[in-house]
Amino acid sequence: MPFSLPKTISEYLKHFSAELGDRVVEQFPPLHRPGDTPSPLLRKLKRQPFPGQLAAIGGILKKWQDSRAVAAIAECGTGKTLIALASVYAAAEGRGFTAIAMVPPQLVMKWARECFLTIPGVRVFVIDGVRNGVASNGHTGVNEVRFRQGRVDREGLRTTLSDLRLARGHRSARQRWTSLCPGPAVFIVSRERAKLGYFWRHAYQVPRCGPYNGNVVNPDTGKPILTATDQLRRPDFRKAKHSETVAPDQEAPEKGRREFFSALWQADGAKVRRMAPVDFIGRYMRGFFDYAIADEMHELANDTAQGQALGTLASCADRILALTGTYSGGYADEAFNNLFRMNPAKMLAEGYEYGEAGVRAFSETYGVLEKVTTIEPADNACSEARVTKRVKRRPGASPLLFGKFLMDFAAFLSLEDITEALPSYREEVLAVEMDGPLGAAYEKLESDIKEALQAYRGNQSVLSVSMNALLLYPDKPFGLGDLTAFAYNPETQERERILISSPPDLDAHIAYAKERRLVEEVKFELSLGRRCQIFAVFTVKHDVTQRLKALLAREGIQVEVLTADVPPERREAWYEQKLRGGMQACIAHPKLVMTGLDLLETPSIFFYESGYSTHVLRQASRRSWRIGQKRPVRVVYMTYAGTAQERCLRLMGKKMLVSLALEGKFASHGLTAMDQDDDVLTSLARELVTEKGIGERAAAVWRSLQRERQDPPADSTTDMNTSATLVEADSPALPPATSNLIELPLIAPSFRRPNRRPSGDDQQLTFGF
Repeated sequence: MPFSLPKTISEYLKHFSAELGDRVVEQFPPLHRPGDTPSPLLRKLKRQPFPGQLAAIGGILKKWQDSRAVAAIAECGTGKTLIALASVYAAAEGRGFTAIAMVPPQLVMKWARECFLTIPGVRVFVIDGVRNGVASNGHTGVNEVRFRQGRVDREGLRTTLSDLRLARGHRSARQRWTSLCPGPAVFIVSRERAKLGYFWRHAYQVPRCGPYNGNVVNPDTGKPILTATDQLRRPDFRKAKHSETVAPDQEAPEKGRREFFSALWQADGAKVRRMAPVDFIGRYMRGFFDYAIADEMHELANDTAQGQALGTLASCADRILALTGTYSGGYADEAFNNLFRMNPAKMLAEGYEYGEAGVRAFSETYGVLEKVTTIEPADNACSEARVTKRVKRRPGASPLLFGKFLMDFAAFLSLEDITEALPSYREEVLAVEMDGPLGAAYEKLESDIKEALQAYRGNQSVLSVSMNALLLYPDKPFGLGDLTAFAYNPETQERERILISSPPDLDAHIAYAKERRLVEEVKFELSLGRRCQIFAVFTVKHDVTQRLKALLAREGIQVEVLTADVPPERREAWYEQKLRGGMQACIAHPKLVMTGLDLLETPSIFFYESGYSTHVLRQASRRSWRIGQKRPVRVVYMTYAGTAQERCLRLMGKKMLVSLALEGKFASHGLTAMDQDDDVLTSLARELVTEKGIGERAAAVWRSLQRERQDPPADSTTDMNTSATLVEADSPALPPATSNLIELPLIAPSFRRPNRRPSGDDQQLTFGF
């Protein structure tokens, strides 16, 4: 066949993929190769890592030899906890060590259990706070925990951080601790408790006489606090903290006062007296901990107290390891803060400064910014047109960000790297046709919202109310009430309430199409002995979880609802208790279980509602497919066909391709997805108005997303490309839905439509991993 020159970049990369791969490996040799000999100390662990995990551990150990900070960007379920603990144990080379792990609150006891099951001879301590009196969880100080009969209980040594920092006759506090605990010791602190400091109040004065009578003055100088254009007044002191940098006194240079920082706030002694544990460690216990571990690093990306705690840990420990399953949600600037906290020297060398100016410069280099120029017509012939310019961020990240900051900073691990330890995995998009009355009511609502979006273009209040209504109404077409928003009236020059639509209230005693299909699917899974996890995102004002519970309970299904009233640290125990009680299906908001919980007992997951957060969707969808799972996993995304629900799911699939690029998975669709709008709701509104993308099915996009991922090996438990289903070999396959509706006692539909599986392209909704 004659050679033809590639016409596109995609064809070029495909044709010369082997040569390019060899060139990349030649120019950028990996720090650790899969064939390299692992540390012999890993054989002493109570649990042996899989080959893919060994490669990640080897890379972390070698990176620690020339750098203090490293990250493990590994998919949910790959065993990040084991990777972290094994890395720390091997790096200590058989010596005793101290490590501190800052983890989500619901994972504190799970981390303690993992420590006992992984590291031989380890002692584990939970940091419950630095304060006077007992904390909200009934404990205070630093408490040792022990593992007995499968449970982790607080018993053993009890001390405080204030006591641990004291040398008490030894050369240092660390030497004193070594005499008490010569072996490995792991301290675990909840990130919520780690940043929990004292209450504060404003600190300023208002003179009653003199030249500054009635003005707000700085107590350190006795003068008003000047800003760029004015001075601070009482209304400025509300919830925000203020401070002032006091320069030398030019009127009295003989005093020789140097520039100093003056905080206009102080601790409130009338309230609970406590100090943030991480702040205490950073100030008084530098050098005490050999290793620091930050779990779920992506949740620390913002400029918050928890994010600052990550920077404090990185500065006071000899080595730090950050763990995350979803490093970015699709925006380049989401990586800025954590990169600065973990490796400030490199960021400064690249010319970035910490703060908004640095984020802006970073986004201009590695992200996507959109400059919008609005030109308003002139009022008369003697005046110029008014020009308004604004810059907003859009999803997308340059591949240079991966190559310059992430490739030599993180060990990447995906579930495909350890597929020999996992069963098969299948995702489906199940689009259900709406019933007649519901379809007519939805079309009327969509028409009203479309007119409102066109009339109030750019109004965020109208956009938010409208899009949430379009996502909610098909699932709860009653009790919604009038949809109202606020808009600026140029005549009155005030914000006024406007009516968007008055959606009709349909019969609440009818089981609608998607509800019937959910009941049918759950009953089928239960007939195969597979428990189910159901996710719904509308759980507060317009709660749909209780309705779903009633529908399933009418069919004799034992179902429970997990709510936010269950504290995060109690959710794992809640699941275990309900499973012992015979729970067959659980309904919850995906945010409640997105991190930490291993839902191994529920291999069938149904997203009755998906929401529009890629972080939440990616985390929650993998709660069951993880190490320890023995049964094939099935994840179903349910939508009403041709509605905002389906369009939202399709847009999320495109956004997800962008976030995968920052984890080393460069997909051709991910680069084109940078041209989408800045968030899913805005994209959804624009599609509704312009009708762009209407008719494109969510299933097609998610099939494209899955094709970018590696297929499972041929000897997998179940061949995903065949008609085999997610059941054991001797189990029957899922039969096609019949035309008969599910009979729900006390919920009798007033009309009937065939409840069948979609035809055509929708018959091919199954795709493998």
